[in-house]
Amino acid sequence: MPELKYKRVLLKLGGEALAGPSGFGIDPTEVESLASRVKEVHATGVEVAVVIGAGNLWRGKQGLERGMDRATADYMGMLGTMMNALSLMDALERDGVLTRVMSAIEMRAIAEPYIRRRAIRHLEKGRVVIFGAGTGNPFFSTDTAAALRATEIEAQVVIKATKVDGVYTADPKKDPSATRYASVSFDEAIAKNLQVLDATAFALCRDQKLPIKVFSIFKPGALRRVVMGEDEGTLVHV
Repeated sequence: MPELKYKRVLLKLGGEALAGPSGFGIDPTEVESLASRVKEVHATGVEVAVVIGAGNLWRGKQGLERGMDRATADYMGMLGTMMNALSLMDALERDGVLTRVMSAIEMRAIAEPYIRRRAIRHLEKGRVVIFGAGTGNPFFSTDTAAALRATEIEAQVVIKATKVDGVYTADPKKDPSATRYASVSFDEAIAKNLQVLDATAFALCRDQKLPIKVFSIFKPGALRRVVMGEDEGTLVHV
C-alpha cells in the first residue's frame, strides 16, 4: 500500500453533500454514499474528523432577509448541523465504522460535549469523530469551526469538500478556459481573491500554517487520492 501523506485530517463538508438532486433535505442514498467514501479513507489508517454544515436544511440568510435576529438564525443552523451529523454517524456505523458525534452545544441525550482531549483520544482509538454545532457561538461559520477544530486536534490538513475539483483561475462553469491550480500559497490566494474558506477560517489556517486541500466530494475516489498525496484538487499552503 502506498504511504499516506496525512495521518490525521479534518474533513469539512457542506450540508449539500447530504442532499439529493433538489439540494435540500437529507437524502439517505447520498448519506450512505458519503459514508462509504469516508470509510474507504478510514480503512487506510487515516484518523478522520469531520465538520459538517447545514446548508441543506437551513440558510440563515433567508431569515435575516425577513428581519430575523442573527444569533437566532445562527443557532438554528447549529441545530441543523447536528441533524446532519447524526445522519452521517448512523450511515457510518451501519457500515461498520465506529463513530462519535461531539457537540459544541451541550445536548447529552444525543451527543458528547466537545472536549479537545477526548476528541483526540477517540481519533487515536480509530473512531471517526463528527463535530456538530459549529463553534457553539453565533456569528462564526462552519468553515471557521473546521479551522478551529483542525488546529485543536492537531490535524495535518483541512480538506474542504466542494462541488468542483479544486480552485480555478475563474468559474469553470462560465469560463471554459479556466484552469485548476495544483497548489497556491496563502498570499497568492489573498492577492487573487480566491475564495477558499471564509475570511476568519482562512486567516486562522494561514496563521497556524495549516494547509487546506480543496477537492470535489462528488468525484469517485477523490477523497482517497487526497489523503494519499496524489494530484487531486488544489493545495493552499504557506
